[in-house]
Amino acid sequence: MSFNRRYFLGALAAGSVSMVAPRTRTKPRGHFTPLMPLPTPLPTDLLPGGSHSELGVRPALLARALAAFDSHALHLANRSVIGVVDFTAPSHATRLHLVDVANGRVMAHHLVAHGHGSDPDNSGWVERFSNKPGSNASSGGSFLTSDIYTGKHGRSRRLIGLDPENNLALDRGIVIHAASYVDTAMAQTLGRIGRSQGCFAVSAPAIHDVLAQLGPGCLLYAGKIEPA
Repeated sequence: MSFNRRYFLGALAAGSVSMVAPRTRTKPRGHFTPLMPLPTPLPTDLLPGGSHSELGVRPALLARALAAFDSHALHLANRSVIGVVDFTAPSHATRLHLVDVANGRVMAHHLVAHGHGSDPDNSGWVERFSNKPGSNASSGGSFLTSDIYTGKHGRSRRLIGLDPENNLALDRGIVIHAASYVDTAMAQTLGRIGRSQGCFAVSAPAIHDVLAQLGPGCLLYAGKIEPA
């Protein structure tokens, strides 16, 4: 689905409050190759067009993701794609959105699990975030996608936390991987999917495309919009 200038500017305006306050830049942890900064700013003719129901990306959350995209630009080797995880939505919703910034469209929407510690009652809703080792909770904020490895969940992608609220992601083993408990039939039958130990778990059929489209050096942004 394509974006348009009016929605893009609206999303930037929605995120302007967070951009006014100075951000503490956290040096990413782990091994990655720093890139040369790209001088070109984010294209202002690409921003989302349509309502949340039409686009699938909540405007306020997209605004936060775009602000993070700008704030962490020096760490991003791949500035053409952003992953946006909307933890405002319940787990039965396709709340991982892959945004093609270069061409101004949303490429795909996928189911994605949150951590046990973020949803202790197994309600399907994220109640809280944590960066604490052993919490089994999801963390919000900006992540840098790193290398692929093969582990107990098969092919997975490591993540490096870029913000104070997720800077232990690499130490905690927070990654993108496939899981059998992320399943469309389960979402429809139970009204929720299973929970991870804090990882961004997607379905087995989706993992190939997610790892390919959200390659190394991309921004993955996760957050939740609290009620006003």
